Order: sequence, then C-alpha cells, then structure tokens
Amino acid sequence: MTEALRQVTHINNVALSEDGAAVVIIDQTRLPNDTVYLTLHKAEDMYDAIFQLKVRGAPAIGICAAYSIYCLARQIKAADYTGFLAEFQRQKEYLNSSRPTAVNLSWALNRMEKVVTANSHKSIEEIVGLLREEAQKIHDEDVAMCLAISEHGLTLIKDGDGILTHCNAGPLATSRYGTALGPLLLGKERGMEFRVFADETRPLLQGARLTSYELHKAGIDVTLICDNMASIVMKNGWIQACFVGCDRVAANGDAANKIGTSGVAILAKHYNIPFYVLGPTSTFDLSCKTGEDIEIELRDPAEIREKFYKEPMALKDVKCYNPAFDVTDHSLITAIVTEKGICYPPYDKSIAALFR
Repeated sequence: MTEALRQVTHINNVALSEDGAAVVIIDQTRLPNDTVYLTLHKAEDMYDAIFQLKVRGAPAIGICAAYSIYCLARQIKAADYTGFLAEFQRQKEYLNSSRPTAVNLSWALNRMEKVVTANSHKSIEEIVGLLREEAQKIHDEDVAMCLAISEHGLTLIKDGDGILTHCNAGPLATSRYGTALGPLLLGKERGMEFRVFADETRPLLQGARLTSYELHKAGIDVTLICDNMASIVMKNGWIQACFVGCDRVAANGDAANKIGTSGVAILAKHYNIPFYVLGPTSTFDLSCKTGEDIEIELRDPAEIREKFYKEPMALKDVKCYNPAFDVTDHSLITAIVTEKGICYPPYDKSIAALFR
C-alpha cells in the first residue's frame, strides 16, 4: 500500500476530541485546497456543521450526530432522570432538524436515545458513559460496514474497468474505505487498476472537490467531467459500471442520492451499463414504502447563483430551484450493495429478506 493511499483511506474525518468533550471534524467546505479541522463544543456549531455541509455524507453525518449528542449530554445539568431525558430529547430534535433527507442522522440519534430510555434506572453519570460507548460502536460498525460493502462491490467489477461516479461516497463521507468508492480503493490496494470518471456534481461540486481529491491521492486514474458530459463518456464505451452512494433507500428499492443521480441512472439504462447503489443498511428506511415518501431537502438558491463564483452568475431576481437530492427509481438500479450482501430485483423481496 502506498503512503498516499494509506493517508486517504484512513483519514479521520470525524472523531471525539482527546478529552471527549467535543467533536472534531474536517471542514469539507475547505477542501481540496485547505485541510482545516473544526472542534465543535456547542449545539449551534454542531447543527451548523451538518447544515452547512462541513460534515457530509450520510454515514459521516450519523457518526457526527452520535458523537455530538453524547457531548451535549455531558453538558446537561439536571437534578433527576426526568429532567435529563427532557433536555436530551430537546437537543436531539434540534440536531435532527439540520438535514431531513439523510436517514443516518435520525437513525443515529434515535439509537442514542434508546440508550437513555433503556437505562432509566441508572444514574445520569452511568447513562452518559453508555452514550459514549454507543457513539463509538456506531463509528466502529461503520468502519466494518464500509469494508464489507467494498468487498461485495469489488465482485461486480474487474481489473481495467471504467467506472462513473456521482457526488462523493468515499472515506470523507463515511469512514475508512467509503461506500461507492470503497471497492475502487480496496481494489487498488490489491493491485487492480481502474479508470474513474467523476461527475463534478453541481451545484456544490462534491465530485470535483472531494471525489477527485480522494481518488487522485489514492493513485487511481481519475478524470473529472461536468455532469452533462456523462452521456458522451458512456457513448464512447469508456464506462463499464456506475457506482453511487445513497442517503435513503425506500422499502421498494427507490434510492435518494445527490441531485443528478437519477439522470445518471437513466443514461446508464439507455447505454445498457450496470448502475449500482452502494450503502449500509442504516440508510434503508422501511417506513418509506416508495421514493415518493422521501422528503427532499431544498437548499439556498445562492448555491446555484453565486457560490464558488467571484461574481453572481445570474441576476439576483432570477428564481432558482435547488433540491439537494433526487430519487432514482428502483427499475433503473441493477443492484444495491450493502454490508450484508447484494440485493437484486425484485427489491421488495430482497430488501425484506435483508432485514428478516
């Protein structure tokens, strides 16, 4: 393994501070030019880090949320369990309101809350200690899940393949190998070579700023393209598979991911290219029967109009529609890769079996 790959694969993008009182994250909005670590003590800073995409990627958001609510629980001054629970739930709901689409946020916070409610007979000090253990478990489990997803995903591609990816689902968005990028990083470690075409992913450029950064550092052949160039690279025969992550998967296999993903899937279907969604089972939301039940986050129009530009690229009065995600219909997805195995159509049956 090269030193460059080791640095990328094992980047510590979310962690507890040494004293356990704060969450330390890499500010992803500053990449690729500046590597800046932020130390989050206050609830407002934790909310802002998630909302402003300083920490992003569904699994990484879940890990950050777990550590954050633990740190906030340490700060609660309550005379009894009832008071502690009320304040814990208030802080939990506040953090949960930062981003609605990535299910890992609510999943991690609900899991932390269960620790509190299941141990009402214990002292507050003991409960806080258990919360730290649970947050660490969530992080450790994600590391193991990413490796398992990478192993399963690697069986779907071969040495020399061309892969198209959208947004960012590498170590920065998760832990260790990542999800959609995991098979590529794992394959590289094992001597395989791939040609990756990374969509820039408008309007926040996660593909340009983060995916191309991670792959280049790992020594993987990566070519950055604008989102509207995906069709031509497919037509040219340069793509053998599409790998994307996911932020929420419905019970029927419909998958929400970064805006533009559904367009990639439609193109892949046209050119008869396999389209794979990779993510941990924590991103599945069986309460959503279909993608129609997934809430889509709408973001600030300024992200389209002026972010990353020296001057605005549109007049201030021009209306902008800025959904953060879209939903890819299950009929366009070749397979969904999880840490427990690969789900194939019909997804209502294979996903149900996954959780049986």
